[in-house]
Amino acid sequence: MPPDVDPLSAGSAGLPAEGSLAIVGNAPGIGAAGAAIDAADSVVRFNNAAGFGGGAGRRVTHLALVNRGGQTREWLANPTFLKRPVVRAAQAFILPFPTLPAAQNVPEPICWTREMLALLQPLGRPIHLLSDALHARAHSGLAPWTAGPPNPSTGFLVTLALLLDRAAHAPPAQAYGFGFAGWPGHPWAAERAWFTEAESAGRLRVHPPIPQDH
Repeated sequence: MPPDVDPLSAGSAGLPAEGSLAIVGNAPGIGAAGAAIDAADSVVRFNNAAGFGGGAGRRVTHLALVNRGGQTREWLANPTFLKRPVVRAAQAFILPFPTLPAAQNVPEPICWTREMLALLQPLGRPIHLLSDALHARAHSGLAPWTAGPPNPSTGFLVTLALLLDRAAHAPPAQAYGFGFAGWPGHPWAAERAWFTEAESAGRLRVHPPIPQDH
């Protein structure tokens, strides 16, 4: 049976609606949270999963892999990508961007969804593709803190999808390793404000990274 490629549900992240959930970003300074992360029913990590196998824990049920841009192109060109420990350990994958029509993916390709599906599908694990509707929810969710159309980060998109998929009575998701910094094209201040609001609503608990000594 082919793996699940699901672009239809509210969040399309493919996690159970209940149970404990750890969402693990890639900011340094997670500290000694590895045991708490590994104890969660579901553990979601991102891209190259900094700290995986060490202080950030050793479990991953879902691995979100960006499917647009130069990082994806590098993975596709790397013959050992599927042998990486975090890829081998993942039980399912989340691709955060819907597939661009071919006519919109020229002259310089930015969307690698088809290629990522071709790479991952032989592994026989579920693949969940976030939809255009999810992206519309992301834009409206960030609108109070942005001017003009935002360009949400993968961490924000996947966290939104996860919370949309969760039952209202589920315990708060636990977010680790979110530093709200990185590529300047993402609306980090707006994403931080959204996380704070979700935490106030009891849907999320944010564990701030521990400042690193220089």
